[in-house]
Amino acid sequence: MTLPQQDTRVTYPEGELVQPARVLHVERVDGRLVVVTDVTSFHPVDAAWPDQPADTGVIEAHGVSLTVHEAVVAATDGSALHLGAGIPVRKGTDGWSFLVAHLVDGDASIAEDDRVAITADASARRALSLGHTACHAASLALNLALASRWSKPARPDALGNPDFDGIAIASSRIEPGGSIDRYRLNKSLRRAGFDTAGLLEADLDSLARTVTATVQGWVLANAPVRIDRDGDRLTDRRTWVAELPGGAAAIPCGGTHADSLGELGNAQIALQLVDDDGTPVLEMRTSVTV
Repeated sequence: MTLPQQDTRVTYPEGELVQPARVLHVERVDGRLVVVTDVTSFHPVDAAWPDQPADTGVIEAHGVSLTVHEAVVAATDGSALHLGAGIPVRKGTDGWSFLVAHLVDGDASIAEDDRVAITADASARRALSLGHTACHAASLALNLALASRWSKPARPDALGNPDFDGIAIASSRIEPGGSIDRYRLNKSLRRAGFDTAGLLEADLDSLARTVTATVQGWVLANAPVRIDRDGDRLTDRRTWVAELPGGAAAIPCGGTHADSLGELGNAQIALQLVDDDGTPVLEMRTSVTV
């Protein structure tokens, strides 16, 4: 059994959907075949921060289209293949290769050294890309709307405003055409200088309208978006860059995105408070026209 010694090359940051590839490794796990190729157009889900779901699509091998049931980040030190949450080290650890593992049916006819074509579904990719771009735009707009609620200096976001999103984020989930972000309004946030009590009493509908108006202004400006990256390997650093009217915003991100904020259409943001075992949580739902 051979295991790859380099990270998978990925072409999805460039927006690619179809990618010829060579199969490097195949093994059976829980009734599925795990297929690792030298290069892929598939965006995988990352168990370390599973905000964006994996692409859907197929691998064509020997003239047959094999459904990819899941694509996950995997890793190996050369002795065994570890999938998803089972990876025992941090991404980028020396001596480890980080890979995109495609899971297909257990009886699929595919083997090492096969030449295949990998195709990610275009409509599913676009819906998630719009959702992810909207998520970043909404987080920057939320930070701007909450900037006056800090009484102490806080680390800045990509536009120089206090980074409420980065400091308070508990979870983020990208959905087709939108996202759900949750922020814990806990003691540590209060100690950092944020006015959580004032936010708990605030008119969240009014705040949501303010955030929405900022995002819609960027949409109307058709702000261009691009992905800058240090290389084409899975663990190479990638950065989302939006040329907003007030200046460029750059956010580290491994997901897929629209080419401009103008593609978000009638973007809308909704805010509500929810309870998480006694801790108040601000939930932000972002939706766009898909």
